[in-house]
Amino acid sequence: MPRMIFVNLPVKDVQKSTDFYIALGATKDERFSDETGSCLVISDTIFIMALSHEKFAQFTTKEIADARRTAQVLLCLSCDSSAEVDDTVAKATAAGGKADPGPKQDYGFMYGRSFEDLDGHIFEVMWMDVEAAMGAFGKDNAA
Repeated sequence: MPRMIFVNLPVKDVQKSTDFYIALGATKDERFSDETGSCLVISDTIFIMALSHEKFAQFTTKEIADARRTAQVLLCLSCDSSAEVDDTVAKATAAGGKADPGPKQDYGFMYGRSFEDLDGHIFEVMWMDVEAAMGAFGKDNAA
């Protein structure tokens, strides 16, 4: 079985966050969703758990950070092309997110942008030509 990742995000409004991620192309897995949280399938191995603050607090004794004021993680999703990067950011913006809280990156072999979701969590989206990147960084691909 491939290793999977479940990104647990505290959100103010579970339904609005669910709608946001569905607008980006996620699907909701009803088996693991209720009024306190939604399981949003990004791929066969990547899932976002949009959890109410109350539900999220059941998993940690730490204070929940305000993602609009502080950053704890930057989540990065790969894309198959630079056009898909732009399309993903456009979908996020159309769904109520904020485009490009960080600078755009275009190195020819790598292209990246970012967006904030409704709660301020930052997602980077990037495309990279790995072979060209290794050449640019002077890495031998034989390893």
